[in-house]
Amino acid sequence: MNTIITILVGVLALAAGVGLGYLVRRNLASSKMAGAEREAEKLVRDAHREAETLLKEAKLEAKEEVHKVRGEVELELRERRGELSSAEQRMLQREEQLDARALEQDRRDQSLRDREANTQKLADELEAAHHDAVQTLERISGMSTAQARETLLKQTEDDARHDMAKLVRQVEEEARREADRRARNVLSLSIQRTAANHVAETTVSVVNLPSDDMKGRIIGREGRNIRTLENVTGIDFIIDDTPEAVVLSGFDGVRRETARLTLTKLITDGRIHPARIEEMFGQAQAEVEAAMEEAGEQACFDTNVHGLAPELVRTLGRLKYRTSYGQNVLNHSVEVAHLAGIMAAELGANVKIAKRAGLLHDIGKAIDHEVDGSHAEISQQLAKKYRESQSVVHAIQAHHQDIEPQTVEAVLVQAADAISAARPGARRESLENYVKRLEALEEIAEKHKGVEKCYAMQAGREVRVMVKPAEVDDGGTALLAREIAKEIEGQLDYPGQIKVTVIRENRAVEIAK
Repeated sequence: MNTIITILVGVLALAAGVGLGYLVRRNLASSKMAGAEREAEKLVRDAHREAETLLKEAKLEAKEEVHKVRGEVELELRERRGELSSAEQRMLQREEQLDARALEQDRRDQSLRDREANTQKLADELEAAHHDAVQTLERISGMSTAQARETLLKQTEDDARHDMAKLVRQVEEEARREADRRARNVLSLSIQRTAANHVAETTVSVVNLPSDDMKGRIIGREGRNIRTLENVTGIDFIIDDTPEAVVLSGFDGVRRETARLTLTKLITDGRIHPARIEEMFGQAQAEVEAAMEEAGEQACFDTNVHGLAPELVRTLGRLKYRTSYGQNVLNHSVEVAHLAGIMAAELGANVKIAKRAGLLHDIGKAIDHEVDGSHAEISQQLAKKYRESQSVVHAIQAHHQDIEPQTVEAVLVQAADAISAARPGARRESLENYVKRLEALEEIAEKHKGVEKCYAMQAGREVRVMVKPAEVDDGGTALLAREIAKEIEGQLDYPGQIKVTVIRENRAVEIAK
């Protein structure tokens, strides 16, 4: 029982404690809740106060910013209004200027219209006066307008021709003086640096004999030896009364040289019979071929021209036994190469091309008659065949003006060829050709109007023309000299230059061509 009571008392005490604890906790919770509410209310009040403060500050700042922006906008507006005002002022001034210009233009237009009207009126009056003057002149002169125009045109043409002749004479004299001065310097230097000896060769060779008894052995029994010599060599052997000499005659220089060597070997050997003649002829041919090749190589060495095809070198060597108007063609070619090279160096042209073309320009003369064409054409074909440059081929082809020269080197080869051929003693021409050339020169000059007398002088290198003073004036002499020079250049072939001198009352005009 006590236990139960104790338990009950304990339960009751526990219940009382729980209730009391609940009440205490409730009171504490109520107290905390009330404190939290008070704190929250305080925080809210503080937040409201702070928000109101910030709002007031923001409103103040906003008002200040608005005032500031408004001030800036008003300032900018005032500036824009000032600019617009200035622009309006300028526009007004420009409109005033345009109005003033328009008024001025109107005044000018009116002035021009007045002038046009006045000009038209004056033109009508002038035309009428001109018509009256023409009628008066026709009545006074007894000539129509067409006749007067023709007379005036003829007089004007005569005056123009006279002025043109004076101008042509003046220009040609200035050009000739300058050209002569420069050409004289270049040519004199070139000629002085290329002083060559000229030996005129003929179509015969002479072989000296140790005694006249050798002539009979050369002829042989019933002439068999001399017939064999002539048949084998193709050269005529002339054995006459000339003491201790046999003359070999033939136009082919190579054949003549081969025959000379053959006969020389036979005389040295002493055995002369048909079989020996053929043997010696073969040896002589080989020696001549070797000599020609050596001559070609020596010409290349002398002119410093290298890289030629071996066939060209051998063909070049054949020129050693070729002559043109008595001038050795190989010596002439070497001289032309030297002259062209020196002139090219003086003028700043291509020296190698000039020398190469000068050395090969006459190589076609080494070719026999079986090949058709002029030697210039054959020369350029050979150069092209053995792959010479186009510049060299062109200079070779143009050296006799078969085509118009297009390069400086081609012109220099022409000049060097003429210089070499025109040297005193370089070439020889027959009397008949010489006389014909002189007659042709005089004939060309005599057929011109106003020519009184004409003389070809200095071996055809100068033509002196005497004119009638009544028919040819001083200005006309220049035109006459020029016309004669052009006709000589177009109709005649001549080496070097021909000087045309027109003489009128002891005054001369010279044109060199």
